[in-house]
Amino acid sequence: MKQNTEKLPSPWVSVIPLAVLTGLLYVVIRAFGGDAINGGSQIALLSATSVCVMLSIGVYRCRWAVLEEAIIDNIRASASAIVILLLIGAIAGTWMISDVVPTMIYYGLQILHPSFFLVASCVICAVVSLMTGSSWTTIATIGVALMGIGQAMGFPEGWIAGAIISGAYFGDKLSLLSDTTVLASSTVGVPVFTHIRYMLYTTVPSMLIALGGFTVAGLSLDHSASTHAEMYAATLAATFRITPWLLVVPLATGILIARKLPAIVTLFCAVVFACAAMLLAQPEIVARVAGVGGLDFMSGFKGVLMTCFGPTAIPTGSAPLDELVATRGMAGMLNTVWLIICAMCFGGVMTGSGMLRSLTAIFLRWVRRTFSAVASTVGAGIFFNLCTADQYISIILSGRLFKDLYAERGLEPKLLSRSVEDSATVCSVLISWNSCGMTQATVLGVSTFVYMPYCIFNIVSPLMSLLVAAIGWKIKRKK
Repeated sequence: MKQNTEKLPSPWVSVIPLAVLTGLLYVVIRAFGGDAINGGSQIALLSATSVCVMLSIGVYRCRWAVLEEAIIDNIRASASAIVILLLIGAIAGTWMISDVVPTMIYYGLQILHPSFFLVASCVICAVVSLMTGSSWTTIATIGVALMGIGQAMGFPEGWIAGAIISGAYFGDKLSLLSDTTVLASSTVGVPVFTHIRYMLYTTVPSMLIALGGFTVAGLSLDHSASTHAEMYAATLAATFRITPWLLVVPLATGILIARKLPAIVTLFCAVVFACAAMLLAQPEIVARVAGVGGLDFMSGFKGVLMTCFGPTAIPTGSAPLDELVATRGMAGMLNTVWLIICAMCFGGVMTGSGMLRSLTAIFLRWVRRTFSAVASTVGAGIFFNLCTADQYISIILSGRLFKDLYAERGLEPKLLSRSVEDSATVCSVLISWNSCGMTQATVLGVSTFVYMPYCIFNIVSPLMSLLVAAIGWKIKRKK
């Protein structure tokens, strides 16, 4: 990628586009709330991009051809991530309509018990989020149901929301279907499987600590013995054909992941597996999606394709479960794709103009060791969450800002991608004006400041990242 080599911009000038982006995003979040990703954030990114271009050309005489090539290179680098995101949308639809995800939820609800409700809620949300790749969807669906069940049992709402959010973000962080996971790995240039495996060293210990905390809290807090878990399980069983044979689909997908096949190949196969299971196990639902009474070749073909690319909604008679089984398919990923393209435009001009290099030079002055590099990355991820109020932009900015620094220090890129996830991804929900914090507080009906102390996994994750960096566990340096 070509960069402006005529004159390196001043750090004070380089920070102007970031300040403009922060201000615009603040206004966008205030105006649109959780819908900011539907267009407002994209316009803010393009506006900040134009400011960067004007400063680069007007003040530092940078050629437009250099900036344009940097934008093209950035978008080209994100092409595989865009394909993966579209396949993720197809999996979200096919795995839901084929009854793979409802089966997982059904068996998960069977283990609910008042004394272990908090830890069970955390585990259920983790499994659902791992299968769907979306913490937002998990919290807005099964999380809402668990919130009602927990309140009926007499648990404090902060503890319930903390368990739900901890589990949802754990699954989102480690899911191959997660857009944040794909975004963090692709921004840094790390294969997504390598990225996920390396995150296990900090994510699993953080989750074990969280599960321990929720277990102790569940056993010590007062609660009643009533639960509505049986009602939700019965509703799922009445709507879908629950059978353990459907678990073969995630099992087969797991085998492909273990064999380290390319992510795009694995995801495409997962879609094919789910489509076959859909036709075999849920022909009535496929016909309903296609809008016909009986299933034949053409209606089956139409129903399968509609499940892959478009929104589907299967009425269950329960509003929370209706939201859970509703999917958006590939079309539901287009806003994220749009956001990535706009963010890549902003990152491209910041790189091509040399402004990102100018800002990185500040960190190069004092980042000498592995711990200081990781600490700077974690701090930057949280800082960008505070300033930009969006986890996607925080992931991109943190990854782009430290990419060259880690290379110069001989640190592996996967250490950077993991540090970005340990901070930018999981801490976004702890900030009340961040799009994640506002959304989850609205969905669960619990203030961010109320549930924040009980999101054990989200609080421990950045601290665990610092601890692992301090002791140097599984951290290698290149020559």
